[in-house]
Amino acid sequence: MIVCIAEKPSVARDIADVLGAKIKKDGYIEGNGYQVTWTFGHLCTLKEPHEYTPSWKSWNLSSLPMIPPRFGIKLISNPTYEKQFHTIEKLMQQADEIINCGDAGQEGELIQRWVMQKAGARCPVKRLWISSLTEEAIREGFSKLKDQSEFQPLYEAGLSRAIGDWTLGMNATRLYTIKYGQGKQVLSIGRVQTPTLALIVNRQLEIENFTPKQYWELKTVYRDTTFSAIIKKSEEEVLLEEEKKGDAANKKVEPNPGIDPIENREQGMALLEQIKEAPFEVTGVNRKEGKEFPPRLFDLTSLQVECNKKFGYSADETLKLIQALYEKKVATYPRVDTTFLSEDIYPKCPGILKGLRDYTVYTAPLEGKPLTKSKKVFDNAKVTDHHAIIPTGVHPQALTDMERRVFDLIARRFIAVFYPDCKVATTTVLGEVDQIEFKVTGKQILDPGWRVVFAKETSEEKELEEEENVLPAFVKGESGPHVPDLYEKWTQPPRSYTEATLLRAMETAGKLVDNDELRDALKENGIGRPSTRAAIIETLFKRNYIRKERKNLIATPTGVELIQLIREELLKSAELTGLWEKKLREIEKRTYDAHLFLEELKQMVTEVVMTVLADNTNRRITIQEAVTLQEKEPKKRERKATTPKPKKEKGAASLPTSMSVAVGQVCPLCGKGTIIRGKTAYGCSEWRNGCSFRHPLD
Repeated sequence: MIVCIAEKPSVARDIADVLGAKIKKDGYIEGNGYQVTWTFGHLCTLKEPHEYTPSWKSWNLSSLPMIPPRFGIKLISNPTYEKQFHTIEKLMQQADEIINCGDAGQEGELIQRWVMQKAGARCPVKRLWISSLTEEAIREGFSKLKDQSEFQPLYEAGLSRAIGDWTLGMNATRLYTIKYGQGKQVLSIGRVQTPTLALIVNRQLEIENFTPKQYWELKTVYRDTTFSAIIKKSEEEVLLEEEKKGDAANKKVEPNPGIDPIENREQGMALLEQIKEAPFEVTGVNRKEGKEFPPRLFDLTSLQVECNKKFGYSADETLKLIQALYEKKVATYPRVDTTFLSEDIYPKCPGILKGLRDYTVYTAPLEGKPLTKSKKVFDNAKVTDHHAIIPTGVHPQALTDMERRVFDLIARRFIAVFYPDCKVATTTVLGEVDQIEFKVTGKQILDPGWRVVFAKETSEEKELEEEENVLPAFVKGESGPHVPDLYEKWTQPPRSYTEATLLRAMETAGKLVDNDELRDALKENGIGRPSTRAAIIETLFKRNYIRKERKNLIATPTGVELIQLIREELLKSAELTGLWEKKLREIEKRTYDAHLFLEELKQMVTEVVMTVLADNTNRRITIQEAVTLQEKEPKKRERKATTPKPKKEKGAASLPTSMSVAVGQVCPLCGKGTIIRGKTAYGCSEWRNGCSFRHPLD
């Protein structure tokens, strides 16, 4: 019998249908020589500290660093998970062959390998590797099954990531909580979580410490067109340009035209008086035609960014929506970090376009002729395990409004890449008044090309219309009267992060990059993976380290203090964490050794522990009131007010209901554990050892 194991029941049903397995059993589907079973995502996890050494159960500085000689896994304590695992275990021990049908990614590989390892599987294992759940994709995948050994580096990278997160998270969290948390609050430290928080905190401090500077702009209106006085580049800007040019900078000295920046009103008024009576003369007209390429296909991060900008969806919401579209077979595998397609997808594209029946007004012009095959879309060298997110060609039905919006973005991007480039003309007009130079730039769309695919009401089109500035026809040498004016301006602080801009910052390890090619190069050093970034942001919310004001992400006082408390750059530097992420990707590509990564990790954690233990400054973090239930979760309290309060368990101890309870504070009953949140009540982390503290959520 061949046992197939999928990551979700819905995926298992799709696979069973294709394989002809029709008999439903308890925890699996059987038929045609196959038994198709499933997990519920992670069934197994790394063991807790006390499961390696009993003395690690209590939080003591003397036990740090905790580095097990060999890491082990265990079943997650959940009756549903345990029941399903025992079904899987029985099937695997009787199997002739196992086919790993987990999600085709690092996390999917780790989930299934741990289950097979825990179940004691001994038979040969094959791997199903697909990017879509359509019947055609599943059949094709089963015709090209690969040996599990080919995916060993993927598993080693996933395992190294899990061990790295455990080792740093467990040690640093205990270290900082005991040393600086006053025994009242757990200070959660994470390999990706803390550098991400540092990005938000550092930006916030930049804004708070920003001192606006006043300056003035000199402008003049000639023939209903506003020209701006050209300002000389600073020495720093000139040097930066020379560095970019390299040796070419020594061969040609570029002019630096314009006036000095206007730093006071008197200086500006003097210039205004100087040009008021003199005529405006056009000294140059430069028109340059160019092309704008269609926007790239989506990877997960760019889709999350777009959904946050257009619809205000959180990264986590977008991930759930695109996962739902994948499981409904209308979109391809979502957890991807490439915007390219492999060349073997090209022959399938006409069929995919044909399946987009709601978009025939855009797909009809593409029918009956060869589709464009651009290297900006189809490039095998830019595709690793998966290609960009595209429609599958299956007609979408029964989608929610939110799912439909996300699908619409994906469908339009896919259609647009086969359209012609947008042709534009950029015109720069130079002028002069009494030796003071002015400039204006205008942009005109000559042929919209791919832009017709995007509806006029989209924010993208509105932005374009605002950018577009069609100029009248100017002729070099013409002159005439003009109306000058002086405008008071103030320098602006940087903007707070939104989820969209934070995702981009995580992708580029905090570097501000707009260029797609440069962003691709920096992705290697990004922090987190596309599939985990949303969860990291959600974790920061749950820890009460950040909150949201409209779309802006704001660090709470606790979050700010925590980052200011951490002096070890390894724990909070996005750049250093990005280098660590790069090594994990290299493990996946077989260019770096997993054992070396883990040795470096152990050494790093040991150094962090020793540095913090040597700190005699008596620093402490302030416990913020915002952590309390009443301030932190008012909406949940309102929702639950209509439901009956849970009955107090027999023998359970509780605080008076008027008192507030903070997650992470020391248990008021036993004094050993910390407060944790359950589904219906707060409890103590020492409940397994007999502590009966309970406090209802409401």
